Order: sequence, then structure tokens, then C-alpha cells
Amino acid sequence: MTLTVLWLTALIMFAGGTALLVLGKRRAETEGVMSLAHGIVPIIAGCLYVAMATGQGAMLLPTDATLAGAASTTRIFWFGRYIDWVFTTPLLLVGLGFLGMFRGRKRGDLLLGAVSADVIMVITAFAFSASENIASRWIWFLLSCIAFLGVYYVIWVSQLEANRLEHPEVQSAYIRSATILSVLWMVYPIILALSPDGLGIVSDSASVLVIAVTDVLAKVGFGFISLSDDRKLASV
Repeated sequence: MTLTVLWLTALIMFAGGTALLVLGKRRAETEGVMSLAHGIVPIIAGCLYVAMATGQGAMLLPTDATLAGAASTTRIFWFGRYIDWVFTTPLLLVGLGFLGMFRGRKRGDLLLGAVSADVIMVITAFAFSASENIASRWIWFLLSCIAFLGVYYVIWVSQLEANRLEHPEVQSAYIRSATILSVLWMVYPIILALSPDGLGIVSDSASVLVIAVTDVLAKVGFGFISLSDDRKLASV
């Protein structure tokens, strides 16, 4: 089942990314830039899903029971997903920031703040999943959650303040997109904490499925929503 999910997700990512890029050819320059950014995101994800499906984006690590001296068992460490996220999530945040500051000056400090917190969040989440020491694993998880809150702060405080200077339709589009992305991204820390990398409450196949579905929604689905908003707001 897991391999089927990985291959199917890769195909959806490639198809979605191609569609987003094609849409950009029929649009104005600014819309084309957004199409390019959102099209690249699922294509990068598709490549990493292929890597995980072929075993090049995963490795075996001992379980907590093995480390405690029990019979030797292993868990799959899907490190490919973190390579995906460290490239794709910053692009999504930049796209969201550009939407929020649609007509006004694109504040580099806000974009850099969101991207920096995001990269720290992904790197510390990688360390969480890679840790073979239980104590250090949850320290990394806590640090990742703190960085995650930093991303939310930029989205819902700093960028929202800049967004209030925009046209009401731009404000509505930003709040809608920020809400969608924030809700979808909340799934990741929850499922990682419950997966075999964390508490082991949810099986590996189930966690892979949940992350794959969330990835498709956050990358392909969100991309189409963002491009639709961009097209509508171009005439505002």
C-alpha cells in the first residue's frame, strides 16, 4: 500500500505542477511568475516522492524497543520528505507573502522572517525524525514547534498588518489563503508526533497516506487557489 501511495502521489504532483506551469503561459507577467513558483513546488515534491518510492529517500533506523534492549526491529525514516519541505515550503510562503502585499511594497524582512523560521522548523523536524535518542528527539520536536509558531506569527501578525493596507478583496484573499495553509500545515506536526518516528500510535503506512494527502492539498490544491486569486485580483 505504501509504495502505491508514494507512486500515485508522485504522478499527481507531476500532473498538477505541469498544469500550473501551462496556466502561466496564458497569463500576464506577474501571474506567470506566480504560476512558475507554484508549478515548481509540486514538481520538486514529485521528484522526492519518486526517491522515496524507489528507496533512495528512505532508510531504516532502530525502534525505541530495540534501543531499550528488546528484539531487533526497525522503523523507516523517510528523509526524502524533509528535502522536499526545505525547498517547497519556503516557496509557498513567498507566494503567500506576495499575495498579502499584492499592490504594496513587498517587504523583504517579512518574507525573510517567514522563510527563515520555516527552514529552521523543517531542519529541526528532520533532526526529530532522525534521532535515535528519545530525549533528544522530543527536544528537537519542541524546537520545531517553536519555529512553527514563528512562521504563524509572521503570517498572522506581521504580514497581516501589511495586508491591512491593501484593497479589501486582497485582504479577503490573503486571509482565506493563510487560513487554508495554516490548517493544512498543522496536520504535519500532529501526524509526525503520532507516527513511528514519535509515539508510534499511528502506523507507518497510515502516516505516509496522511502526509501524502496533505502534501497534495497544500501544494497542488493550494497552488490552483492561489493562481485563481491572483487572476481575480489583477483587475482590482
